[in-house]
Amino acid sequence: MSTIKENYPVTGLSCASCASSAETILKAQKGVLYAGVNFASNTAAVEYDPAATNPEELKQAVQSVGYDLIIEKSRDVAESLEKEHEHKLAQLKSKVKWAAVFSVPLVVIGMFFMHMPYAHYIMWALSTPVVLIFGRQFFANAWKQARHGSANMDTLVALSTGIAYLFSVFNTLYPAFWESRGLEAHVYFEAAAVVIAFILLGRLLEDNAKSNTSSAIKKLMGLQPKNVVRISPQGTEEEVPLEFVNAGDILQVKPGERIPVDGEVVSGSSYVDESMVSGEPVAVLKEKGSAVLAGTINQKGNFRFVAQKVGKDTLLAHIIQMVQDAQGSKAPVQKLVDKIAGIFVPVVIGIALLSFLCWVVLGGDNGFTQGLMAMVTVLVIACPCALGLATPTAIMVGVGKGAEHGILIKDAESLEQAKAVDVIVLDKTGTITEGRPEVVSMVWKSGVKEAELKGVLHAMESRSEHPLAEAVVKHLRGDTPGDVLLPHFQSITGGGIEAEYAGRNYYAGNRKLIGSYGVKVDAALAARAEEWLAEAYTVIWFADQEEALAVVAISDRIKASTPEAIRQLKAAGVDVYMLTGDNSKTAEAVARKAGIPHFQAEVLPDDKADFVKAMQGKGKKVAMVGDGINDSQALAQADVSIAMGRGTDIAMDVAKITLISSDLLQIPKAISLSRKTTAVIRQNLFWAFIYNLIGIPLAAGILFPVNGFMLNPMIAGAAMALSSVSVVTNSLRLKFASL
Repeated sequence: MSTIKENYPVTGLSCASCASSAETILKAQKGVLYAGVNFASNTAAVEYDPAATNPEELKQAVQSVGYDLIIEKSRDVAESLEKEHEHKLAQLKSKVKWAAVFSVPLVVIGMFFMHMPYAHYIMWALSTPVVLIFGRQFFANAWKQARHGSANMDTLVALSTGIAYLFSVFNTLYPAFWESRGLEAHVYFEAAAVVIAFILLGRLLEDNAKSNTSSAIKKLMGLQPKNVVRISPQGTEEEVPLEFVNAGDILQVKPGERIPVDGEVVSGSSYVDESMVSGEPVAVLKEKGSAVLAGTINQKGNFRFVAQKVGKDTLLAHIIQMVQDAQGSKAPVQKLVDKIAGIFVPVVIGIALLSFLCWVVLGGDNGFTQGLMAMVTVLVIACPCALGLATPTAIMVGVGKGAEHGILIKDAESLEQAKAVDVIVLDKTGTITEGRPEVVSMVWKSGVKEAELKGVLHAMESRSEHPLAEAVVKHLRGDTPGDVLLPHFQSITGGGIEAEYAGRNYYAGNRKLIGSYGVKVDAALAARAEEWLAEAYTVIWFADQEEALAVVAISDRIKASTPEAIRQLKAAGVDVYMLTGDNSKTAEAVARKAGIPHFQAEVLPDDKADFVKAMQGKGKKVAMVGDGINDSQALAQADVSIAMGRGTDIAMDVAKITLISSDLLQIPKAISLSRKTTAVIRQNLFWAFIYNLIGIPLAAGILFPVNGFMLNPMIAGAAMALSSVSVVTNSLRLKFASL
């Protein structure tokens, strides 16, 4: 069964309970295999069977519970959503300003001038615009939720402020009802207005902070130009929107412009800043035949290139999609939080009613009014938003920070698990080394027909897919006779290659391979091979069915950053192992130069996966680092899989974490990012839980029998607003943390 995975914007969410409600209805739809609604990013990640449902049905389902799913995917829709968000933010700023203007005199009258003439009527006049105009959204959303049989944060705000306001209106119009019973007719207009003002302020700060958490996505999307210059079949230039570009189109890039799609240069030349992909600050020369990538910046020259990958297929689009998916995914700890957020509002309403009843029964003469205020305060102070934002905001900032450093994280679970890694397994070629092997020297046995045999070796290595074979082919190119036909050719896994030519068998590979065929080895060749192995060169033997004919030294330089990366990993308490298919002497020399304490040589791809499994059997959390292609089995087995991507699509598909620049120093950074993000999540959850565990009983009046303390609803409103803001602000600290 082929499924579709998509991220859709969700509108109308006002708290974590809303996200839980939208997620529940999506999961209930036929054909939906997975659904996760992220309150921090206002997105829904959905995986569904297209044979059983479609985006339109999912949209209708979300609309049925009072929200909306934006299923259109064009750039215009994204821009209109952005404009709508900016418009709502401007409206919210205006509401906060005017709510404050009306609330300040209310507080002054409530504190100092309660007994002046017509004080209640003046307060009523001042509070009405705040409650019924600036706070209208809370009542409208609460009613919408009630119609669908659910409740959310808006329900709590509407109930608390609505009850306080209506109670105060009653006491203003009919004060005799209480005075005839010997009680004072209290009004709480200032509490209702100030609570709404504080909650609006909290929403404004929260929205601003939340928009900062997704700044990484905005930066990545900003790398895509809106319009491009396309060359028509007649050779004329025409400016067209990026969406209209197809594979095969010829595009013109001028100095200072961003390259719009992936492709290959067909004419002209220039230097291109590829630091977005490679992390290298030095510009790269691009001329005919060179590959260019979307989002990179052309410098001074002009060139034309043919578009090869457009739209969702470009590397930049892959990166953006990967970051969006990761930011929208949920860490394992979030599952518990979601369950709590889903039942939070009904539980709080129950506690509020219970506290009211307790005050009425046990509170004496003032039991009713104090119970009413306790109920209002409980409804005001309870905050599911802090719980709902604790994990996703930290994940969004962490994933975004990783993307800015060239660390692409596939999902929240990987980001969370990387903190626990205590063993890291490294492939050698392309991970520890540059991955660009070159032939340093080639020595032939004296007396052999060198010219003819070079042709045989060249023909054999030309048919091999191994990167070392490519180095030999490059070295022999132009130094061999015409095409040599091989009637038989075979690749031997973990050993080398075998071929037949002119009735004789020939072998190219490691010493173990030629030894298995009983081939004689010349002492001079053996001595030279030993010298090269001691210098960390990889040695390739070439032999026929009787004797060794030549020995080749291949160098693959250790990356300059590798020793420092290994030192940082060891300092972080991580054991480092190197696994390589190379011989033991070369492996030992590389490990020594790189500072790697443990290594295994002559390891086959299957052996790498077995090694990872064995480490896991000892209770270790293992991270496997490879190129994402020939290490796929070991990568799949590891707890955390890290691909040295170099921007390849396959590396992104295989691994949970992709390092775009292939710099090993990114690995300790990724582990540090995981540890810091997890620490922030724990801090957020701790404060969110503690806030509610302490705040709700205080609001209910638990301390009143002890010391007469009752929490003012206005203070409760301020505390509720600040709780969400503090959680998001704490997450934003990650943006400025050093890795």
